[in-house]
Amino acid sequence: MLRLNESKTEFIVFGSKCYLDKVSPSPNFESSVIHPVDTVRDLGIYLDSTLSMEKHITTQCKSAFYHLRNIGKIKKYLTKPVLVQLIHMFVTSRLDYGNSLLYGSSASHTRKLQMVQNAAARLLTGHRKSDHITPILRDLHWLPIDKRIIFKILLLTYKCIHGLAPQYLCSLIDLYRLSRPLRSGQTMQLARPTTRSRFGDIAFTTAAPKIWNALPLDIKTACSVNSFKCKVKSYLFCSHFNC
Repeated sequence: MLRLNESKTEFIVFGSKCYLDKVSPSPNFESSVIHPVDTVRDLGIYLDSTLSMEKHITTQCKSAFYHLRNIGKIKKYLTKPVLVQLIHMFVTSRLDYGNSLLYGSSASHTRKLQMVQNAAARLLTGHRKSDHITPILRDLHWLPIDKRIIFKILLLTYKCIHGLAPQYLCSLIDLYRLSRPLRSGQTMQLARPTTRSRFGDIAFTTAAPKIWNALPLDIKTACSVNSFKCKVKSYLFCSHFNC
């Protein structure tokens, strides 16, 4: 007979703070009682009960700054290409991992990740902490954190539309279909469901159409993934830096 391992079993309830205050589930499995936790870790991503992603962001920032300090200690022994590679390997990869889940997170939380990217840019270029960061990021052609989140969602959406993403993601979006043919029907718009909560607004099925529908048609109709990535990055870069 299979038995529950209490020391390795966790469960979490997601909801608003108001909802969580009203419920206190503790399911029973035979003689075992499992109490809910505030945070769980799945595939390296920390999910908290209100989906604020605060724990995940804090952990990622702590790890990234640790690696930045270590890279800074050996910077004088590295060539520029090696320095760039190390920063992308140990810092940028952490900023980008699972970042589509950060859509809708508060600005105070994503600002922490932006501080990591700013520190990485200054370490790479040799600028001082007091130097304005915007021209540094522009010269490096780095998208800021909020735009990197949007970039990831758009890339996933493009892959879903063209059947290049897992089926569980492809099933979450649908092209908007008109009852009769119109010129506007050729704009590759996605159907956007109506939501009444923050959780609904930040869900992929709602966020993806909202962001995708705002794209110019020439980006939506890119002929390949690589072409789409180049066009989207240029579009987001120019919209942020007003170039």
